[in-house]
Amino acid sequence: MKCIIVDDEPLAREGMELNVKEMGFLELVGQFPNVVAANAFLAGNEVDLMFLDIQMPGITGIDWLKNLQHPPMVIFATAYPEYALKGFELNVVDYLLKPIRLERFMNAVNKAKEIYDSKKKEKNKEPKIEKENNYTYIAADRKYIKVFYEDVIYIEGMKDYVVVHTKGQKIMPAMNLKTILKQLPSSIFVRVNKSYILNVNYIQSVDNDFIVMEKMEIPLGRTYKEHFINNYIRNNLLKR
Repeated sequence: MKCIIVDDEPLAREGMELNVKEMGFLELVGQFPNVVAANAFLAGNEVDLMFLDIQMPGITGIDWLKNLQHPPMVIFATAYPEYALKGFELNVVDYLLKPIRLERFMNAVNKAKEIYDSKKKEKNKEPKIEKENNYTYIAADRKYIKVFYEDVIYIEGMKDYVVVHTKGQKIMPAMNLKTILKQLPSSIFVRVNKSYILNVNYIQSVDNDFIVMEKMEIPLGRTYKEHFINNYIRNNLLKR
């Protein structure tokens, strides 16, 4: 976790820095003698945790924190116990009284680490919405041809190139089946043998050995059969 120290006393900053170095998961990225300098740093840098003194010249740590937009987690470090209640009203992680014992310091930063890890875990759980285009461009015949996935019926492999069969044309880019398959949406396209990739929306029927589509019978390769049946047939099969 990236942290900063804000305290007007040089000796207090040095002591806090020594404590920070004891914690392997803390990275000290700045220390400041007043809130003005700290405020300027926060405006352009990412900080996870701030050790903040309360009584400082100009503006107190409490008054600054009240008006700080999107503050990092805060642990107050002060010699004045009377501010404890006010600190917790501001939702700080902990309140350390100077002189700070290492054991007490470790307890406070471990609380912050738990909060940090919990927020990170929740963030990773948030669903990621990815917009998937319904088309692609294929480089062939010295131009880029726009092709909608729904118009592609099947793709046939021809050694050093493939033939993309669409409703209205045949496109022959210089690539192999494996390369083109990696770039196509797997929800629509499936490889069924060494030579063919099919658009599943055009499949009319399937038996043990062949797939029928567009008046064609395409062999269902042994290597590809299990994946095809499990992912494209069973998952869409009406149950009895």
